[in-house]
Amino acid sequence: MKKAVKHIIIIVCTILVSLMATYIGLAVYYRNAFTYGTWINNVYCTGHSIQEVNDALTADFSYDGVTIYDRDGRSYQISAEDIHYQFDFKKALEIYRQQQNPWMWIESLFHENRTKLSPVITYDMTALQHTLSQIPCIAAEEGRSDEDHSLAIIKTNHGYELVNERMGVLQVEDVKNAVVNAIEEGRTEVRLEEENCYRDLELTERMREDLSLWEQLEPLQQCCITYRMGDDQIVVDGSVVCDWLELDEDGRFTRDEDGSLKIREGAVEEFVDELADRYDTVGAAREFHATRGGVVTIEGGTYGNKIDREAETAYLTQAFLAHKKEVHEPAYVQKALVQGQDDIGGTYIEVDMGQQMMYYYEDGVQQLATPVVTGNTSRRMGTPSGVNYVYMKQQNRTLRGADYASHVDFWMPVKGNIGIHDASWRSEYGGTIYQTNGSHGCINTPRDMMALLYDRAEVGTPVVMFY
Repeated sequence: MKKAVKHIIIIVCTILVSLMATYIGLAVYYRNAFTYGTWINNVYCTGHSIQEVNDALTADFSYDGVTIYDRDGRSYQISAEDIHYQFDFKKALEIYRQQQNPWMWIESLFHENRTKLSPVITYDMTALQHTLSQIPCIAAEEGRSDEDHSLAIIKTNHGYELVNERMGVLQVEDVKNAVVNAIEEGRTEVRLEEENCYRDLELTERMREDLSLWEQLEPLQQCCITYRMGDDQIVVDGSVVCDWLELDEDGRFTRDEDGSLKIREGAVEEFVDELADRYDTVGAAREFHATRGGVVTIEGGTYGNKIDREAETAYLTQAFLAHKKEVHEPAYVQKALVQGQDDIGGTYIEVDMGQQMMYYYEDGVQQLATPVVTGNTSRRMGTPSGVNYVYMKQQNRTLRGADYASHVDFWMPVKGNIGIHDASWRSEYGGTIYQTNGSHGCINTPRDMMALLYDRAEVGTPVVMFY
């Protein structure tokens, strides 16, 4: 019996000694390794040394650099290589390893030790500063003080513009701090607006005055009247109206009794006059491609456009002050079938008095061609050249003069008493008849051709007459 008890005691002691030896052995083992159940950054670290865990963590960690976005959405990349970026987990691992008690490893049998560690990073601050200084938005601000940022109204080809450098000024130091923080925290993006790297600067008294002036000036330049002049479009916008505002001897804007900016006297009239001088065509010289070939210059006549200058001055003044934006066709004292500088268009009657031929064109296509007889040049009754128009159409008309009364079937006057008509008393047309036996100034036309012309030509049709 005693031997049995003694045997049991020996076995128990042996087991206890073995367990204690195992416990002590593992405690000694874990003095240089991470204890049982240790997970760092999702890497199993039990029994591994600091160097082994560091190798595993660095292999699983990467950082390519940081991308900077300005408020306009432009992006700039700073790579890890640019700043000689390096990282290592040893320091963090050593601290964490020291926090573990190897003699308490048995606790890990009942729960895992999971943690997240960040690496210790190093980089070249000088290289970072240099790289940042190459970014355009930063380079533009480096070395500038608050006083270097102006607010002023300047005149450009587009009109007056407000240059306000006091709004949203990029703060270089704030940018550098934001980028440094991002790099040290391992972030890959820095959005400067979200990081509050822009700041409005305080205004001086003079700047506040200019800003108040701009609030009056800007609306006046917002008008946009597009004059439709045939195929041409003349735009009246800030680039034009900026010259309408009155300035004093010192180049400062003048104001009326109500404090509003004044329009220079005669400014709108000058613009309308220039427009009319360019596009009024009544009596103007025209270059015309004759059917016989070549280009002839024709001056005078009654056909054309003539702008109502008084009405347009009143309209444009009101439209300017009301900041209107619209397409506008000017009012005309006289309006041709076609507007613009080329007002003859593709539908017209051509009377070539040198060749004694008349043609009718519709939309650029010749429809009629006939010999005619024009005014008697030997009696100084030659048909005058010029660009006129059919201002009336009549049938069965008796034409009267001091020494004649002639019935015609078709009468189309084009300038005063000069017109195009049939001439039953003639049997021949064309050639040189007009030099000795011409008309009193009218264009005599064979009846069959006159009938066709009468049916096709409308009142208002241009009549181009030349020698």
